[in-house]
Amino acid sequence: MRGLLVALCVVALPCGAADFAKDIQPLLEEHCTACHGSVKQSGGVRLDAPSGVEAATLAKVLASIGAGKMPPPAGDSLTAAEVGTLRDWLRSGAAWPAGVVLMSGGAGAGSADNMALARRIRGTIVPSPAGPMTAYKKTIPGTDVSYDMVPIPAGEFYMGLPGAGPVRTVQVSAFWMNAHEVTWDEYRLFMFANQAGEAATKDAQVDAVSRPTRPYVEMSFGMGINGFPAISMTQHAANKYAEWLSAKTGEFYRLPTEAEWEYACRAGSDAEPVNLGDYAWYADNSNGKYQKVATKKPNAWGLFDMLGNVMEWTLDQYAPYSAGSGVVRDPWVKSTTAYPQVVRGGAWTDRAGLVRCGARVASDASWKQQDPQLPKSIWYHTDAQGLGFRLVRPLKVPDADAMYQYWNNGVEHD
Repeated sequence: MRGLLVALCVVALPCGAADFAKDIQPLLEEHCTACHGSVKQSGGVRLDAPSGVEAATLAKVLASIGAGKMPPPAGDSLTAAEVGTLRDWLRSGAAWPAGVVLMSGGAGAGSADNMALARRIRGTIVPSPAGPMTAYKKTIPGTDVSYDMVPIPAGEFYMGLPGAGPVRTVQVSAFWMNAHEVTWDEYRLFMFANQAGEAATKDAQVDAVSRPTRPYVEMSFGMGINGFPAISMTQHAANKYAEWLSAKTGEFYRLPTEAEWEYACRAGSDAEPVNLGDYAWYADNSNGKYQKVATKKPNAWGLFDMLGNVMEWTLDQYAPYSAGSGVVRDPWVKSTTAYPQVVRGGAWTDRAGLVRCGARVASDASWKQQDPQLPKSIWYHTDAQGLGFRLVRPLKVPDADAMYQYWNNGVEHD
């Protein structure tokens, strides 16, 4: 193998050293392991573990890159700079850190790698601002895209729908919440690194966060991009967006728990909105598609589109409420499987009965029935065009172990 590497080096181009975690791992995971990983080994080539990086493999890699055959034209092609980085690594001996196994087709690195990444990101997170909580606007670094966060005070409420199951008393700690659903303007920065200026400015923490594979269809389904809510992502994808945004901004973000979501939706009231059409896009007024965010009235706490437009992911596994006395503080039903998770708020396709603060929907694998990928993508729900999300920023910044749990909750493996 060493003799092959030396022979591949060109005298005029000295072999250079590359940092595996910063320079090589992101390239292989983004461009290579979907076709050459643990699930699929096109051409007999495997690039997700050191055992696969042998002399014959390297020869195929270099020949394919040189001939413009890898990645395939329909895939996410490497830039000239990325090709150069990969060549330099191969020529210098293809050093691979012990124990590292790359994600295959976006499946995510092993738990040890994800835990290490959570610790690194935790080290960059700034404390919450001192003093009274106030609304704020944040511009995503390296872009001109911004989002608004609304303060939600700590409090207590009755969670659930009377007559539809147990109602329990829940206490919720303070947090900020997105004023409206995450839009395509924001989410596409995560989907496509070049749109966030990350091709030119490497950031080890940001680059290490798993990103969606390129979609096989246009994911807005012709309903609109600028100012419209991002849709059809899995809960895993929403969790990884939260991790990416945290690494990008130095502020901790995650999906809301089911209790946080309902508490914010109710905004201090036990009643559902009387004039639903003033606050929500739903089947009776949506004209058969989602609408731009924040075009209806906000609720009493300044949150737009909590009801209707698109349903919203929460962190919780779907499970029946348990009847009991006493007060429950900051409940969260941690997910152990990919399905079912709790979705809230109702969508532009729903009748009024589902567009309520207390209504619950369980996610289902059928939401990606038309996904053409085999195995089906862990990132997209092609059949859930009324599904989106918004994030929260807890006032109390958690430790790295908790961050890891939030960002890797209910990970899909198939």
